[in-house]
Amino acid sequence: AMREALRYRLEAKLPELTWNHITDQIGMFSYTGLTPEQVKHCADHGSLFMLSTGRISMAGVNDGNVDHVAEAMVNAIKKRKAED
Repeated sequence: AMREALRYRLEAKLPELTWNHITDQIGMFSYTGLTPEQVKHCADHGSLFMLSTGRISMAGVNDGNVDHVAEAMVNAIKKRKAED
């Protein structure tokens, strides 16, 4: 359910990107597709922590923080795109 919730929020905010990989994966972890720079931005500006590979623990995503997780990821993607 949280994978679907995260995917829905990401698709709503960044419809030009493909997010099916979030729901296609199974297990406790998910590769987000974020770059190491985007991951750092999530940590520094959104207090969202994951491995530098973009691997996030889906067990830590819940109804109370899924909006924050999506927003931190979106902000990181938009910030890094603007700098490229």
